Amino acid sequence: MKSNDASVCFQIVPLTKAEWEGTPIPIRYTTDEYYDVEKEESGAAFSVRMVRRRFETPVTHTPEEYDFPDRLYQPHWEKAEAFGIVSEAGGEKKLLACIEVCPEEWSNRLMVTELWVSDGLHRHGIGTRLMNIAKAKAAEQGRRAIILETQSCNVRVIDFYRSRGFELIGYDACCYTNTDVQRHEVRLNFGYFMNESKHNDT
Repeated sequence: MKSNDASVCFQIVPLTKAEWEGTPIPIRYTTDEYYDVEKEESGAAFSVRMVRRRFETPVTHTPEEYDFPDRLYQPHWEKAEAFGIVSEAGGEKKLLACIEVCPEEWSNRLMVTELWVSDGLHRHGIGTRLMNIAKAKAAEQGRRAIILETQSCNVRVIDFYRSRGFELIGYDACCYTNTDVQRHEVRLNFGYFMNESKHNDT
């Protein structure tokens, strides 16, 4: 697979578990916006609004602040597959972008467990090409949907997922800490629904 940009050549290749298991994925980003999660309860009704707002000063999130930083082929993703772009400059392999997917068998959905593109490869369509691999895998396996998670403050990535056909399917207000809402870093779940006429539920 080749990039549409003629000045560069980015080939996406399988990343085998034997070679890449445990490889850290340095997901870090700076954001000046977030989705504020506002919940109201009244009798038998719940109401949730997510309003896009700006931070007073930009916020940066890095792998070092989490107890379990992202890595390829973590033990709990037993049937994971990964694909990515690898540089071999100087005889040393370096990961430049990747996607990892894993089936959630009981629900017949495919999970995107990792998606990362290094800063130098942004705006070359790499994220779209990686996501297209997930969509192709879901179709090949007959999955009814693709699911993934991100954070309410990762607005640029949320915009990307929505542009690729994903929609909000839920949230978890205490996934990372008991103050996720106050910190404006709430887990958001997004889903992409495959063609129901071709992919039956199990």
